[in-house]
Amino acid sequence: MVPLRRVLPSILCAGLALLPCIALPAAPARAQAAPAEAARTEPLTIVTRTGAHAFDVEVMRDDASRARGLMFRRSMAPKHGMLFDFERSLPVNMWMKNTYLPLDMVFIRADGTIVRIEAETEPLSTRVIASGEPVLSVLELNAGVAAKLGIRAGDRVEHPLFRPTR
Repeated sequence: MVPLRRVLPSILCAGLALLPCIALPAAPARAQAAPAEAARTEPLTIVTRTGAHAFDVEVMRDDASRARGLMFRRSMAPKHGMLFDFERSLPVNMWMKNTYLPLDMVFIRADGTIVRIEAETEPLSTRVIASGEPVLSVLELNAGVAAKLGIRAGDRVEHPLFRPTR
């Protein structure tokens, strides 16, 4: 018999992989994420019909950072975003619980093609936002950015995470 304390972390991680933005209870204020401006960022470009648009993004590569995401943040700089790397393509469900910023969620296939965009998400909502198909990643941008820049399904995201098909 395996003690529950040894199995519980594995169960939680498996659940977070399926619903990556459903987070564990909020940590005390001293453990909350640093402001986006202080976080390490990587360049990302979205190529649209009207041109290329550059962003600096934080990349969430583990269960804990994916679960936390942009929760509790009150602002995000223009031309910044958060890229969730799910490590493999799978159906993804997101939500806005404990997220104060309205966002555009950009769902992206492994080849960098945008599947769909959920624009102007509602802050603090527990409504589930589904990818609609297996995706490798989700990019969160400030609300309204996708419409302002003409970003649409079918456009291409360039970042080392994505491997375009030839």
